[in-house]
Amino acid sequence: MTTLAALTRRPGQLAWFGFLGTGILIGMIAVASVFLRGHGHALNVTREIPWGILISTYVFFVVSSTGLCLVSSLGDVWGFDKFAIIGRRGHLLAILTLVTGFGVMAMELNHPIRMGIYAVISPNLSSPIWWMGALYGIYLILLIGEFTGLMLGFKKMAFTMGLLGFMAAISAHSNLGAVFGLLDARHYWYGSYLPIYFILSALVSGGALTALIVYFNHKARGKALNPTYTEFMLTMGKLQALFLGVLMFFVVWKIIPGLYGQPPEKYEATMALLTGPLAVNFWMFEVALGMVIPFVILINKKTRTPLGVTVAALLSTTGIFFMRYDLVIAGQIVSMRGEAGHAGLLQYFPSLAEMGIVFGAITLCLFLYTLAEKFLPMEGGHRH
Repeated sequence: MTTLAALTRRPGQLAWFGFLGTGILIGMIAVASVFLRGHGHALNVTREIPWGILISTYVFFVVSSTGLCLVSSLGDVWGFDKFAIIGRRGHLLAILTLVTGFGVMAMELNHPIRMGIYAVISPNLSSPIWWMGALYGIYLILLIGEFTGLMLGFKKMAFTMGLLGFMAAISAHSNLGAVFGLLDARHYWYGSYLPIYFILSALVSGGALTALIVYFNHKARGKALNPTYTEFMLTMGKLQALFLGVLMFFVVWKIIPGLYGQPPEKYEATMALLTGPLAVNFWMFEVALGMVIPFVILINKKTRTPLGVTVAALLSTTGIFFMRYDLVIAGQIVSMRGEAGHAGLLQYFPSLAEMGIVFGAITLCLFLYTLAEKFLPMEGGHRH
């Protein structure tokens, strides 16, 4: 049987690979458009809103990677036996989401190779963005090391790399929050809140994606959820409800400082979320789909079933994608040069090329993970 036949021997698998292939093709066309037309014509970012959906998608992927690492480490590093079953899958997807995030970021940059070279030979140690690259690079190496230990069955290696990777993930991700939080010129972002918020929201992303890969892996293999996996899904549902509850509390406190006293620029950006051009994203996707509905599903014993946990996870993942987009755009939507004739809120909507790159990146990540499930031994324990 050929590799293609092995991949597509079921109609459902053929449809799945057809969907992923279409998405990857769209992404390739979008990438070609950027190279042929240039950033200035293919992307809708401007001098006033220089960070668009590619930046928010990068944040979505690397946040997801951090969350997957933290949740997966509960078994291999911290000794929670129920989570040992997700170790290989969780860390593999953490690697893929991180690398995909790097790829999306590269498409945002005019000269990513030049940037990488000068980041090594001429580092700016006072730059949070330089530290972001360095810390995520270290995190990726440790993540690969932990996954290798898990695949080879070397428990001590997996534990050591996992512990170091856990600390690197926290460091890198809090630094990502600092990239935004240290921009005192952007009042909506500025402050010590974002590094902590990013880590918490990473746990929500990681928990959601963990539940999704466990459930759909078993469905794709035509298996019923056995007692071990059923118990894991229910435990994951309770943990996810906790993460969501705390996240909603944090979101409330993210809004209050933007309203209290109507601080300049921060107030206008906050109102853009609540009643302005980002209101639909915020209330429908970020709040309702991303937090409230999943939380209601997960706190109810009748709906906290493996399927219910999966539905809640899918809604949370969708909402968190919009959460990243809202955060990035809201921080730039208020003009920094109002006195120069740029009164009111600025406008941004992703171009077709930007949306194509995002869709292509998501489908490519799913394609690589699907291949790994097909050809790598993702089950199994550890060798002592």
